[in-house]
Amino acid sequence: MLQLFSKYKYFFITLFLLSVVIISLIYWALKPKERLPIYEPSMVNPELVASDVQYIRKDHKIAPFKLVNQNGDTITEADYEGKIYVADFFFTTCLTICPMMTDNMVILQDQLKNDNEVKLLSFSVTPQIDSVPRLKTYALEKGVIDSKWNMLTGDKKQIYNLARKSYLAVKTVGDGGPFDMIHTENFVLVDTKKRIRGFYDGTKPEDIEQILHDIEILKNENNR
Repeated sequence: MLQLFSKYKYFFITLFLLSVVIISLIYWALKPKERLPIYEPSMVNPELVASDVQYIRKDHKIAPFKLVNQNGDTITEADYEGKIYVADFFFTTCLTICPMMTDNMVILQDQLKNDNEVKLLSFSVTPQIDSVPRLKTYALEKGVIDSKWNMLTGDKKQIYNLARKSYLAVKTVGDGGPFDMIHTENFVLVDTKKRIRGFYDGTKPEDIEQILHDIEILKNENNR
């Protein structure tokens, strides 16, 4: 037996290596591709969704918007056309979860700053306080890269409708009136087709890692 192996050892080694390659190829071919869910309003906690869209089961997309960023520039959904992006709702005077959320957005920005496929988007839920100059000061303090991350202010009712009817991200009984207030830790992952693909706790480092992982899944999905 040893003589046989010695005589044909290169053949057996080659056969073994070839078998490993074939088995690996079969494994990767049969392994299910990781894919993110497409969230519809009916799939989300009803407390986070406006009642008039709560039962939609298909084709939900982020609605058009028109607001102003930290530089006084008008920003619309067209500025995010064909982009993957992470959105959240915050306010500059918040002393509880918002500082953690913003710091974690900065981490995302730093990780993604050279990735032209991905952007960030933050909506102020107190636009009557968060004027353009105030947002600019806040953005400078946090090191916001303008080309990567827009912080938006503007019509409060529009922002609240986006939060409840598009991003499905916040609890509130108000619709954007002068005394209404919404607050959420949610980060929302949106794909290039304006569909929601993930919800994350913006205060948790492990969720930030998950976002980065899920962004790669979306990018691979786009390239297939």
